[in-house]
Amino acid sequence: MPYPVTKHPSTMLEGKAVVGETDMLQTMQQDALHLAAKALDIFDVTESTDIARFIKKDFDRVHGPGWQCIVGMDFGSFVTHYHGCFIHFCIGNLAILLFKGLGREVVSSPGDC
Repeated sequence: MPYPVTKHPSTMLEGKAVVGETDMLQTMQQDALHLAAKALDIFDVTESTDIARFIKKDFDRVHGPGWQCIVGMDFGSFVTHYHGCFIHFCIGNLAILLFKGLGREVVSSPGDC
């Protein structure tokens, strides 16, 4: 299925992102912001599940499996994640939470994501 025509220039949206909390390295943060902007080029802001799927699948491909992504305008969260693998940011009214979740074992070494 072809994606819809671009609605917003990605670089414009990236500049409007406001990072709330993160423990990611700067390069991974930029990957997340760029990918979110790209998702918003493809999907309407109301298609939060599609946006989350797009971001999660790309992070799984590039940074290894186990990423979780939550997208919406109003949600709470309390998650356990690998050290260096968490970011929460907003683009306009849309909040995005991206993290690599822990299984049963707890790993605290930087770069384990």
